[in-house]
Amino acid sequence: MHKFLLIGFSTIALMACQVDNKTKEITNEISTQVSVPNEKLQLNEWLNNKFYERVRRYPQYLAGLGIKERMTEWNDPSYEFALKELEIISNEMNEIKVKFNFDSLADEEKLSYRLFLENSQNSLDQMEWWYHDYALTQMYGAHSGVPTFLINQHPIDNIADANAYIKRIELSGNYLEKVLENTRESARKGIRPPRFVYGHVISTSRNIIRGFPFEKSDKLNLVYDDFNKKIFELSLPKEVSENLKKQAQDALQGSFKPAYILLINEMLTQQKLTTEDDGVWKLPGGNEYYASRLKTMTTTELSAKEIHQIGLDEVDRIHEEMRAIMSRVGFESNLQDFFKYLKDEPRFTYPDTEAGREDYIKEATRIIETISKRLDEVFLKLPKAKLEVRRVEAFREKTAGKAFYSRGTPDGSRPGYYYANLNDINDMPKYQMEALAYHEGNPGHHMQLSISQELSGVPEFRKHNSVTAYTEGWGLYSEFFPKEMGFYDDPYSDFGRLAMELWRAARLVVDTGIHDKKWTRTEAIDYLLANTPNPKNDCEKAIERYIVMPGQATAYKIGMMKILELRENAKDKLQEKFDIRSFHDTVINSGPVPLNILEERVDSWINKELKS
Repeated sequence: MHKFLLIGFSTIALMACQVDNKTKEITNEISTQVSVPNEKLQLNEWLNNKFYERVRRYPQYLAGLGIKERMTEWNDPSYEFALKELEIISNEMNEIKVKFNFDSLADEEKLSYRLFLENSQNSLDQMEWWYHDYALTQMYGAHSGVPTFLINQHPIDNIADANAYIKRIELSGNYLEKVLENTRESARKGIRPPRFVYGHVISTSRNIIRGFPFEKSDKLNLVYDDFNKKIFELSLPKEVSENLKKQAQDALQGSFKPAYILLINEMLTQQKLTTEDDGVWKLPGGNEYYASRLKTMTTTELSAKEIHQIGLDEVDRIHEEMRAIMSRVGFESNLQDFFKYLKDEPRFTYPDTEAGREDYIKEATRIIETISKRLDEVFLKLPKAKLEVRRVEAFREKTAGKAFYSRGTPDGSRPGYYYANLNDINDMPKYQMEALAYHEGNPGHHMQLSISQELSGVPEFRKHNSVTAYTEGWGLYSEFFPKEMGFYDDPYSDFGRLAMELWRAARLVVDTGIHDKKWTRTEAIDYLLANTPNPKNDCEKAIERYIVMPGQATAYKIGMMKILELRENAKDKLQEKFDIRSFHDTVINSGPVPLNILEERVDSWINKELKS
């Protein structure tokens, strides 16, 4: 979640600024000023040119793509930069309409044309809400993003890369100050996250400036440690290596630490002025903002009330399936007692030791390797990219989510990472491991996002498009269909699959409860504790996530339900012609798309199959 506009980038949410009258005038004015080149370009070439023009305005995204340009710089998170992006986006929308006749395009080109305009319009529409999106939270923000980026995205393959790393450390203070100004302006507009958020941001920031060279300690600071490890791999002469390390120490002491001290002090000041109210209903225009978030996240017109009811219905349905498994394993009591049994029974968790955590990573890796050997049974195309299971780094594990995926580079130089948060081992029960590994790894996010990056014949922006309902819907669907392949043979593991689906169904209830029905943090936590088997700490962290990311959690279940609906419709119409591999190929080869466009693609495939 970053304070800038970037269409089609998977790691960047569509943020927006509050539009005053002057901004609206600028928007209207620039929409009539389009410079159209004389040369006629093919649509894909034009779209690729626009994609890479945009990429080059974002140094950190260049790194994410493995492109070594602007390696000393950070993205510009300022309001002024966003306004410039608004102008470019408006000009591009007009230019594509002038240069290309939609009716004369082939079907795949028409889809690219539509997606480009839809993404662009979404950015313009959401400009109103720039300051409503919290800049710093326990889930995301520049405070944790700076070290995460340096460690995971900035390579050091030579001395020039090392010098660029040091320069980025030096410039981190300027970058963080711009982000802080966004938080100050939000606060001036009456937009602040609830009080608990500040405590998390402060705690994480303090962790980031611990260790040598910030204090006398045998333990190195996380950024300095990363720099040392990368320098070591270069096998440089000792004098050169020591000189680079000294420069890194100076940059950390002179720029990095002072910036974090300022950030911590600013958060302490703002913390005193905020409230305990949790939902975005408290913000200026909060109801309209939440409606916009639901539309963006689900790509549907479903209202908060409708989503809330879908959640309640799904929770009831899944509870019934859980009772059947409870009966199967011979547990004679009610579902809540079974939940308690699963939380308390030691055999369902790894030991709370480093060895236990290492065993978790090994088992998660084994689960993914096992299913990967059988993926050709249900897919026509498999990803080329490698996948690695990793623990969430210590500096952010107390506030980061339970598990998440970070995609690799398109050229395969960096693998995709499935991150498991093992801070509290009790939050990661063994019986949920299969479903979680399938969701984050194969056949879930790693497979879908890697294949998307590897698509040929489509413009680059589609390979990196961001549609939460599609991507997370696929992830949740990927937890489900391995059961049809014979996985989840252990009833407790199958219960874990249902527990994960139940978690996403309950999200529909609590997200809308918090932001539409004005539930408190405590009320939402109590709902999860009563209706899911997840431990208290897991429920607390989840609710805190939904509070700062309104609407995002609703996308999973809505997306999964649409994919299943489309699959059942295809089965009904195709009968013996239905091939699960072709269905999956149709879904995954589109790249991330809104659910209505996904439905169009599946319908088109059905019609072609019927005619064949």
